Amino acid sequence: MASKSKTKTAYVCNECGADFTKWQGQCSECGTWNSLSEVRLGPTPSNRSARFEGYAGAPAGEVQTLAEISLEDLPRLSSGAGEFDRVLGGGFVAGSVVLIGGHPGAGKSTLLLQTLCHLAGQMPALYVTGEESLQQVAMRAQRLGVPTDKLQMLSETNVESICATAQKIAPKVMVVDSIQVVHMSDIQSAPGSVSQVRESAAYLTRFAKQTGTVVILVGHVTKDGSLAGPKVLEHMIDCSILLEGDNDSRFRTLRGNKNRFGAVNELGVFAMTEQGMKAVNNPSAIFLQRADEIASGSVVMVMWEGTRPLLVEIQALVDDSHTGNPRRVAVGLDQNRLAMLLAVLHRHGGIMMADQDVFVNVVGGVRVMETSADLALLLAIVSSFRDRALPEDLMVFGEVGLSGEIRPVPSGQERLREAAKHGFRKAIVPKGNAPREKKEGLEVIAVRSLAEALDAIE
Repeated sequence: MASKSKTKTAYVCNECGADFTKWQGQCSECGTWNSLSEVRLGPTPSNRSARFEGYAGAPAGEVQTLAEISLEDLPRLSSGAGEFDRVLGGGFVAGSVVLIGGHPGAGKSTLLLQTLCHLAGQMPALYVTGEESLQQVAMRAQRLGVPTDKLQMLSETNVESICATAQKIAPKVMVVDSIQVVHMSDIQSAPGSVSQVRESAAYLTRFAKQTGTVVILVGHVTKDGSLAGPKVLEHMIDCSILLEGDNDSRFRTLRGNKNRFGAVNELGVFAMTEQGMKAVNNPSAIFLQRADEIASGSVVMVMWEGTRPLLVEIQALVDDSHTGNPRRVAVGLDQNRLAMLLAVLHRHGGIMMADQDVFVNVVGGVRVMETSADLALLLAIVSSFRDRALPEDLMVFGEVGLSGEIRPVPSGQERLREAAKHGFRKAIVPKGNAPREKKEGLEVIAVRSLAEALDAIE
């Protein structure tokens, strides 16, 4: 009599994806409490490791030397939107897996539907929807006014069925919307769980690499804005992109967090219109829509995003505090760095803010995390504190050290050229970023310390 096989179980962390043989209150890998979920393990099916036809690389298991590997550039597939191509590093690469995340309503499905309809006129393209019906997608396409006669649609959530259908159609580009709703039939957990997302992404990644198909996965985000699912998901894919933007703003930013084929932290800007997502080729212009009369506490700085400079306006408001613990609020900037810079301003600038509420904001919803915003932030705070407006044509950038020195930042000359192109006539920059030759139409004030910068705005 054959013995009845027992069902094996494992316990997987919902935060980091680590698995354990028995349940425990705290994940020993990431330290999160009560994050382990029970997962039943079935026998590993043969189709999980099946190979797909159309693989253009070396046969499986064949060893090659570095000299034997072809160094020819892989052809890029243009998405039809210059800002999207910029974030991707020049376009889609055959066999790559791209993960696009964003909060509900950000425009992920709209952007990808426009892209697929554009590519479908040049090559076979497949759009797989698991969250919406085919009629809903068709209604959106009709509203956007995109060509619909070439794009092939599929409503399916089973990963094996998706890849089997794609194997017959042989698309060059395939969108799966979304990775949180698709599932593997041999995994017992619900769609969206750690094990389902991990195995489904691994199966689709293997399909992309072996067939040369560009696979675009749509991902959901958590409350803090990070991609939902196990962290190993971001290691599997080639490119991770986040679509950011508030629902009350018509502009969306597409930021590359990981890219094996291009620059990291590249930024693309889109405008949400009735005709869908429209690329903004000159984002500095929309972020510099300032009032006719410049008030105190406002200054323009040049941030570096990926491979290009971007001009943004930083605003500050300093007011008397009516509590024993003055507030420090930063929107679009690091709040801890704000507190540190206020201490530097007191120690090396002689201006005390201990009894003042300080509010700072980056106009346009852009996040500035680089240190080049330090000097502009402090000058905006001083301008608001003294209630004295800075010149409208002034641009500032530079890193502020703890000893009050102004440190140079990367790509200083490109930042100055961008400022001059947009009509700025005066710039306060670190001494290390001062140009060797005088720039026509742009007065550059090079400063070594915070005291010199404060003297420059007197």
